[in-house]
Amino acid sequence: MAERSFVAEVEKLRLPAGEVFRGEGILAITKALLESGVAYIAGYQGAPISHLMDVLADAQDILAEYGIRFENSASEATAAATLSASVNYPLRGAVTFKATVGTNVASDALANLSSGGVTGGALVIVGEDYGEGSSIMQERSHAFAMKSQIWLLDPRPNLPCIVQAVKDGFELSEASHTPVMLQVRIRSCHLHGQFVASDNRAPAFSVRDALENPVRDVGRIVLPPASFVHEKEKIEERWPAAVRFVQERGLNEFFSEKAADVGIALQGGLYNTVIRALQRLGLADVYGESQIPLYVMNVTYPLVDDEFERFCQDKKALLVLEEGQPNFIEQNVASIVLQRRLDVRLHGKDVLPMAGEYTAATVRTGLRAFLEQYGWTLPGVAAEAAPPRTAQAAPAETPALAAAAEAAGSAVAEAVIPAAVPAGAAGARDEDILPPLSETVYPRPPGLCTGCPERPIFSAIRLVERELGTHHISADIGCQLFSILPPFDLGNTTMGYGLGGASAAALNVAPGSAPASRRAISVMGDGGFWHNGLTSGVANAVFNQSDNLTIIVDNNYTAATGGQDILSTHNTVNPTRSTGHEIEDAVRGVGVKWVRTIRRTYDTKAMTAALREALTTLSAGPKVLIAQSECMLNRQRREKPLRRKAIAEGRRVVRERFGVDPDTCTGDHSCIRLSGCPSLTIRDNPDPLRQEPITAVEDTCVGCGHCGEVAHAAVLCPSFYKASIIDNPSGWDKWKHRTRGAIIAWFQRGLARRRDRHAF
Repeated sequence: MAERSFVAEVEKLRLPAGEVFRGEGILAITKALLESGVAYIAGYQGAPISHLMDVLADAQDILAEYGIRFENSASEATAAATLSASVNYPLRGAVTFKATVGTNVASDALANLSSGGVTGGALVIVGEDYGEGSSIMQERSHAFAMKSQIWLLDPRPNLPCIVQAVKDGFELSEASHTPVMLQVRIRSCHLHGQFVASDNRAPAFSVRDALENPVRDVGRIVLPPASFVHEKEKIEERWPAAVRFVQERGLNEFFSEKAADVGIALQGGLYNTVIRALQRLGLADVYGESQIPLYVMNVTYPLVDDEFERFCQDKKALLVLEEGQPNFIEQNVASIVLQRRLDVRLHGKDVLPMAGEYTAATVRTGLRAFLEQYGWTLPGVAAEAAPPRTAQAAPAETPALAAAAEAAGSAVAEAVIPAAVPAGAAGARDEDILPPLSETVYPRPPGLCTGCPERPIFSAIRLVERELGTHHISADIGCQLFSILPPFDLGNTTMGYGLGGASAAALNVAPGSAPASRRAISVMGDGGFWHNGLTSGVANAVFNQSDNLTIIVDNNYTAATGGQDILSTHNTVNPTRSTGHEIEDAVRGVGVKWVRTIRRTYDTKAMTAALREALTTLSAGPKVLIAQSECMLNRQRREKPLRRKAIAEGRRVVRERFGVDPDTCTGDHSCIRLSGCPSLTIRDNPDPLRQEPITAVEDTCVGCGHCGEVAHAAVLCPSFYKASIIDNPSGWDKWKHRTRGAIIAWFQRGLARRRDRHAF
């Protein structure tokens, strides 16, 4: 059950030629695939292309109409290997996955695919997850394109350019017999816009045609001596063919080419940012007309030497705008400038940061530094006014609104602008006007959702470690990685998706040695388990007779990527997938003898008992503890609409939540320290004789009960209570409520009378 459904939106994919398609970037990419005659599509979800996988899953009926095969791949390696169908057959195929973590996993398949080359168009759509919004290591896909010689497209962020890039990618792949990587950034995936649609078309050569007419070409298989021939083909045939195609089709773009004696060469994906920065400097208008020549590289690998030579004619300086490091493009351009003996000064990372996301403010600062070196006089940042969004006049302000705006503006200015640099001062720079980020923004580390079933697992580990001492814990990619942060502070390493078990492989004593007093613990989610944890973690532990404990968090979905179904998903019925396969069966199938499954992770007693047994048992070999409970976020997505519908229909609906008795709470806060649930907070103590703040439960509580369980396990806390909130109560419910109220009121009056008698 993905976090978002596209069932309604995918109907737009049927639009015929001439109609205007309006929608999100990922929908436009899907439409472009249909218009390109793709024969098969595969992929593995991950930001920012998780929703692309969700769109494709919801559009399977439409894909089937054109005979297109779609698969949710087990991993990025599986997806990349799927493209081998294009090696011998003129099949157009596309796969998608997330950025460098995806290309890391898929690199072996991609290298073999690129070496042998392809007959049909092979397109790899990579969601480039670089910058402040990223959840992964700060690396770029560019290195993988260069390593395996896969052409890299980085189109301008608007729907017509993205759609055209998909179509150009297939044709470039076929023209050069090389796979092509299409890089779509976060903003490209989720921007909205429009383009004129073309007709969808069935593949000219289908998967059925390939099955019924098999072809074998030993020269495409990566074995000596063919592998040596492949490298020769890459340099002497495929590369020139790619450069020729890029030039002849005009994939790269020139804007205002002769407008000035300086120019900017930029990645296509940075175009919108650069135009915005130029607007802020007064060097571009709202329509994107620039006073500075721009060379937009919609193809960032390979570079076209002839186009750079053309662009640099009559220019004394060139700025290369390349986001991230190393500066591959800048180094390549320097080589072109040297070899072609171009009389131009080259700039890049000398005026822009070597690493980090190129926001509009960052680019604006770099552009100013570059242009001022060559005699351009530019206004200060604080004096710049953003161009109007439309030609319409702004509505007239009332005196009250104007005064309020002026007061608010003054307050903001006093808060963020240092007194030493007055706003609007000539030559004022970004770093002068804005204080360091650390002084204005408090760190907000990510955490588990309210009611997350993984929270009690880590609370139980903390409780068991109080008895048995601290253990080495190998974490894994996914929601469980949040356990490294407070309040749990667990986890020593993380190496990659599904590699939690492998990360602890070395932490076993040598055969014949005395056993260690403690065992290493590794944690992985069910998504990571099916991705590659079964083989690289569990099977490897069986084969090497590991004595460690592996905890598999089975929350029913690949929750961290949006809640997509996996092999062990239980409550989804989908005719195109086979689900409901137990992790325990798979684990026992590869030879694990000691296996325990906890069906409800919120049962703190059962969780701590199972952990204690796993860490102290004398049984030899790997231990696997499977902790099951459905992802609360997905559960709420499923149940809330049903609950709202039932309430609207007048049916009785009961919702449970927990609370804290303010008169009983001691202020120990073990519930917060051991669970960290976002619905827990603190409030002033109502007892004037006690200073400690008490715990309180917010309305966001989903009634999982973990806070009360863990507090009871820690300090036998009696202050938690469970309440049932009833919508559309029955007559019996109302009678019980009145009766309870009357009884409680009677006791309260009695207590008040006794208190009054002893008051003096």
